[in-house]
Amino acid sequence: MLLNNVLYEQPTGFASVATPASSRRGFMALSTAAVIGSALPLAGAAPARADDAASARITAIFKGGAIVPVVGPAAPEAIAVSGNRIARIGNLGEVMAMADKDTQVVDLAGRTLLPGLIDPHHHTLLASIYFELLTDVGYEKNKTRAGLISNLRQMAAQTPAGQWITASNFDNLLQGGDLSREELDSVTTTHPVFVWYTNGHDAAVNSMALQAAAIPDDIGPLPGGGHFGRGPDGKLNGLIYEESAMLKVAVKAFPKITPQLASKAVRQYMQQVAAAGNTLVHEPGTIKSEWIEAFAKVSLNAPVRTSASLMYEDMKGYAPYKPLGMGAKAVEVPNSLFNLYGVKIVGDGSNQTMTGAQTQPYLDSKDKGKPNFTPEQMKEMVAAVKAAGLPVLIHCNGDETIDISLDAIEAAYGDSTEFGINRIEHATMARPDQLTRMKKLNVEPSFLMNHVGLYGAAYRDQIFGPERASFMDPAGACVKEDIRFTLHTDSPCSPIGPLRLIQTAVTRTCEFDNTVIGADQAISVQRALEAVTIDAARQLGMADRVGSLEVGKLADFTILEANPLTTATDKIKSIKVSETWVNGEKKFG
Repeated sequence: MLLNNVLYEQPTGFASVATPASSRRGFMALSTAAVIGSALPLAGAAPARADDAASARITAIFKGGAIVPVVGPAAPEAIAVSGNRIARIGNLGEVMAMADKDTQVVDLAGRTLLPGLIDPHHHTLLASIYFELLTDVGYEKNKTRAGLISNLRQMAAQTPAGQWITASNFDNLLQGGDLSREELDSVTTTHPVFVWYTNGHDAAVNSMALQAAAIPDDIGPLPGGGHFGRGPDGKLNGLIYEESAMLKVAVKAFPKITPQLASKAVRQYMQQVAAAGNTLVHEPGTIKSEWIEAFAKVSLNAPVRTSASLMYEDMKGYAPYKPLGMGAKAVEVPNSLFNLYGVKIVGDGSNQTMTGAQTQPYLDSKDKGKPNFTPEQMKEMVAAVKAAGLPVLIHCNGDETIDISLDAIEAAYGDSTEFGINRIEHATMARPDQLTRMKKLNVEPSFLMNHVGLYGAAYRDQIFGPERASFMDPAGACVKEDIRFTLHTDSPCSPIGPLRLIQTAVTRTCEFDNTVIGADQAISVQRALEAVTIDAARQLGMADRVGSLEVGKLADFTILEANPLTTATDKIKSIKVSETWVNGEKKFG
């Protein structure tokens, strides 16, 4: 994440790396250093208990509500936990017979217990600092363009002249189109202004920001797809695309983060993630290798189980952990609740700003976007990941990038899953033939389903047209093809919460205008639940440990006030999260 490379004067041993391909990854690297460098001194939670599934003593029993295993026998009456593992699932009498006088008996009182809900693509560290440090000017705060500009002017009026105005979460699709240099100049000519788009790939600045960052008028393309936008007159228009370009300005715009601020931000955000029902989140490419040991210590006090993949440029940092058996299964860093799995590559930009690489032009345009790497470069990178004995996760918003990525995966892995499941991240505009090819290659997509909920109407009317938009995030086609897939939020690029993902996958309703986008791509509630439980666990190399309620698996549970399988589909995201349990301990509720 981009903030990673600009915000913090790093302690010894935390080298800053601005990798061209790590769109949004580098932007949080130094703030992450603040978090990790401070070792997140959370209030003294005890270390995780030793693995004691074989213990005869039952520490907790859950009964009196709906228990949804996701896989296996349906509708058990009770579930018993021994330490941090599930010890028994079955009828009430058999399970209660295992209790002793010290067993904690949790009465569900009609609530529903599920396996812990998982977000397999979620930038926790980025989101925590993003929302703590930058002023949110997004759609939920400013429904109109006039309101947005008024908000920015108010920020300028309250800020001493010469100091930066830094804002986040601007949504070009829901808030009236791209910002421009001239529009931000109308906000203020006495403050440099930096506005970060909610898609994470782009930003907009005013003239004073370009001057403060010493951006020359003749600046050309930068590595990894980075570039500065230009208007019809050829002059810089204030738009900035991809990390390598944003860094040029961000290093001037953002102040350093103290460990105290970072610690506060991460604590608060992780509590929100747990309150939304998550028990496991995966950081794709956010964490650098030199922070693994420190973050492992952080994980013991976190209210959610954590997992991460490294960026391609940093994958040599896995070397100390290879003896633990990295590959098809995630490895847990010893004495932690933190797992490592896979290598991340960012193949293109965002469809929202037409920087996702397509084989056909965007609507009413000749522009197709551009991949961050040539086919030859992608093949070289993926081959290196395979040679390291690891699976690859490739960010692909456009179908051209998916073609390039599948070519590279086939050349390196064929259809093998020996080293784990290879993933196409987002796969927003995957074509039917590409899904067929994914099945053949045993590659699985992970869909940012909030794209449909937030941008379905905009994709239909502004970006792709009705036919192409109706096949965005094609979960229904995957069900028909018998392709397993997952759902994720990509937070902070969309709102947190697995229940929202489930509802959108089931209803395909765009919240912006209440229309249905691609009705034939809707899936069942059961299938959507699998996408945020067992399938998410499998895509993270952890299906042997979490994702379903089975004897011997870790005691990670999400308890809801209502059963999503029996709730009206348009009400699923409103179900209250009652409790979350991780490793046999209640973390929220």
